[in-house]
This record gives sequence, structure tokens and C-alpha cells, in this order.
Amino acid sequence: MIDGIKKLRDQTGLSVADIRRALEEAGGDEKKALEILDSRGHEIAEKKSSRRALEGVVESYIHANRKVGASLVLHCETDFVAKSSDFLELAHDLAMQIASMDPKDVEELLSQSFIKDQNLTVKELIEKYIAKLGENIKIGGFSRFNV
Repeated sequence: MIDGIKKLRDQTGLSVADIRRALEEAGGDEKKALEILDSRGHEIAEKKSSRRALEGVVESYIHANRKVGASLVLHCETDFVAKSSDFLELAHDLAMQIASMDPKDVEELLSQSFIKDQNLTVKELIEKYIAKLGENIKIGGFSRFNV
């Protein structure tokens, strides 16, 4: 079971306690445990959605050709999380998503398939980070620029 916990922890970044519970519920089946963790992530995101997210970062991404770029405001609840590498990674990935996929608004962005994992929508990606970081995360706005 320890190997399974380590493997799922590396994959999800979730707490050892949450992973252990999911593995116990799944009878040791790692695939089923991942499904349980995903469904809990949706539940956690739902519960946290009403919490105020007043901290955050402004992130930008410039494509290698220097002809396309994006800026994003991403909110969270605390300055501590705003400075974390996980939150900054999410902000960077979302700015890259915006530069690549040119969504017209937040709703369209949330419904797009994530460019780094086509099995996830951007909304599902954000829900995973909400579960991982324990805070509400909201997109405050974005702009895309091109030459």
C-alpha cells in the first residue's frame, strides 16, 4: 500500500491521508482510487466556490515566436498560496492555454480541453488545484495579444 500511496501522491500532490482513504475505499486498486480522488476534488471545489478569493497573481506568457502572448489575473484566498510553486505553475499553464487557444471569455476557457492533457478541461484542472491547495481559485480576467 505504501508504494501505491507514494505513486498517487507523486501523481496528484494530494495529502497522504486523502490518498490512503481513497486506496482503502478502492480495495487497493490505484485506478479506482484516482477516480475517487477526482470525484472528491469536484466536491472540494464546490464547497470552496463561495469563499472569497482576494489574493493572487498576474501572470504572462509570450510564445517562442514572440508574436503571441497572454496576460492573466488568477485569484486565490491567501498570499501564502499565491506565492506557492503549484499556484504559479497553474497561472503559467493557464496563460499558455490562453495564448494557444484564444478563448473569447472565461466561460469558453473553462470548457476547453487543457493543452497539456486533453483528458481534462481547464475547469477540471483548476478543480484539481483547488483540492490540492485547499483554497478557492478563480480567474479574474485575461487578455491575449498577437502581432
